[in-house]
Amino acid sequence: MSRTWWAAKALTVGVLAGAGAAAPVAPAWAQARQPAAVSADEPSGQQVSQSSDELSRIRDTAATQARERVRAIAMSYLPAEIRVSAWNALRSSRGDEAIAEWFAPGGGYDFAKQWASSTRARNKAFCERVVRTHTREFSPEVRRAAERALRGSAADQAAFVKTGYAQAKEKDRAAREADAAHRQQIADRDRDFVRSLAEHDPGEQVRVAAQWALRDGAGGEDVAEFFGYGWMSGAALDLAGYRMRVADAGVGQHRVLSRLIEKAEAAEAAVQGSADAAKARAEAGRAWKAVADHAGAAHQAWLAEQAAAAAQAENWKKIAQAARETTDGLWKNIAGPAEKNQDAWAREHQQAGREAAFWKGMSDRAQDAESRVTS
Repeated sequence: MSRTWWAAKALTVGVLAGAGAAAPVAPAWAQARQPAAVSADEPSGQQVSQSSDELSRIRDTAATQARERVRAIAMSYLPAEIRVSAWNALRSSRGDEAIAEWFAPGGGYDFAKQWASSTRARNKAFCERVVRTHTREFSPEVRRAAERALRGSAADQAAFVKTGYAQAKEKDRAAREADAAHRQQIADRDRDFVRSLAEHDPGEQVRVAAQWALRDGAGGEDVAEFFGYGWMSGAALDLAGYRMRVADAGVGQHRVLSRLIEKAEAAEAAVQGSADAAKARAEAGRAWKAVADHAGAAHQAWLAEQAAAAAQAENWKKIAQAARETTDGLWKNIAGPAEKNQDAWAREHQQAGREAAFWKGMSDRAQDAESRVTS
């Protein structure tokens, strides 16, 4: 199938406003259009050919980006249900038509996201996150219980979420308190550091975890548990939340852009043979301006996400360095996860930069189209 189609996405509520119809529809770029016939009163030949070529370039650029967005989601760390759905769209024999349906409202992405939000899927995701963030050294009982739940049934995973995690956590805490060799001495500087995270960390979930460790009635063991697993658990939630947010935004942007390009293409085709050519050209200009405005807003939104990812990457770089340089026992398990977080956020920063570049290019092309049809 030829790549003569388009898709769109949105990153902020403002960009997403007005997104999508209620049922899946193939976007404008899913089907090639033949140039309209040119009347004797209208420019013909070379101008019509240039217009057709430019529309094809816009469709092809958008088609390539749509497929790349699906590929990025398929290779991401989003819930497995969404990743599998993205791979299925990429591997479909129906090519770009399958990609278009995956983006469409009520299509593959929406269905997979709904599936991922089921209680069963969330229970499994919780068990997986516990395994990633609770080390065998600090939380052996929790780690064993989570791994056992993952090997078991959906009922086992539900039981771990409901009661198993809390029970295993209490066993670990009791063991640490009974073992003088593993009992952590919490210095004032440790509390001060956690307090600074509670107030200033760029991740909302890390701030929440730090605030919980310092809540009224909390003791030294709560601060130790923050270093042992609370910090990394909050960081994992922040990263997962960012990834889900930008995935939602990307899909929304492609939906909006698809509709706007379809309108602009139809408005431009209507210029040919129109009884009021000047009015028709003005309509086409406004339609392309809407495309440019949407792409420009998406560009700015991705720049903001790029800055957020850069701040997180820099934050974790500093934490990893501090963990390597300190002899404080509380920090001994932080260096490795901090470096992984730094790498993960650096990749998100790069991806956001690529998205921003695409939307800047799309905005420029739409502005060129606006100038072409109104001149």
